[in-house]
Amino acid sequence: MKIIRILMMLLSLFGLQQADAQGNRSRARQSRKNIKTNLQNNKEMTFNYGQHTYTMRGTLSIESYDQQATGEVTFTHVPADFAEFEAVYKQFLGKTPHGTAAMMPMAMELYGRDRALGLQCLELICYPSNVHSVTSILDTKYKASSQSPDNDPYIQRYLPAAVLKGATPDNAYSPQEPYTVEMRASVNSHKQMQFMGSGTVMYIYVMGKGWDTEKRQVEIVQEPGSELHQMFNCPSLYTQCKNIKGKWQGLK
Repeated sequence: MKIIRILMMLLSLFGLQQADAQGNRSRARQSRKNIKTNLQNNKEMTFNYGQHTYTMRGTLSIESYDQQATGEVTFTHVPADFAEFEAVYKQFLGKTPHGTAAMMPMAMELYGRDRALGLQCLELICYPSNVHSVTSILDTKYKASSQSPDNDPYIQRYLPAAVLKGATPDNAYSPQEPYTVEMRASVNSHKQMQFMGSGTVMYIYVMGKGWDTEKRQVEIVQEPGSELHQMFNCPSLYTQCKNIKGKWQGLK
């Protein structure tokens, strides 16, 4: 009898675990459906983490190409730590191509503040082959002034702010608040990955006043079976921007 009771308890526990798993899958499907509906209707979506607020709207979609599609992400603060960055990515911004693109300047800023923290963030949102490409350049552009000649124009710690709305070299890259990243579809249509992995690659223009060419093209990828997008390639975001006039005050 004791064995039968144990077996019944195990079966009951297994049933509960299955129910939990089904519930999680159901909630994930509903979340994807809600985001897809909001994208189609260009409705603003909001995500709060503590006192920090993130909003997203847009019609950019990796499922189909629309040259008129746009995207916009605003945020009151750069994520304070990896826990916040991960939550924002996995629960909210990572579920859209423009949300993922907007997290790149956040990750670049965090890399400037703390190399280990920034690397964690870059490894989270970037396709593996892209991480070293980003860090190898940022390591040289974020050098402390004591490690480089005075007024070295190549050192640009303010680079993450160059794509934020309102930031220009003339105002020392002081963006409007809340911080805003504006995006639009590239003239290049979607393509399937070749040579490495599988998935769909989408091209997006991230708009920024830090360069003569304000359309900074990045590549977003979504692999089969994943609800999250990744930054596949983005050299235009860490290419030398216009040098600052004045002193950069940093980002919140």
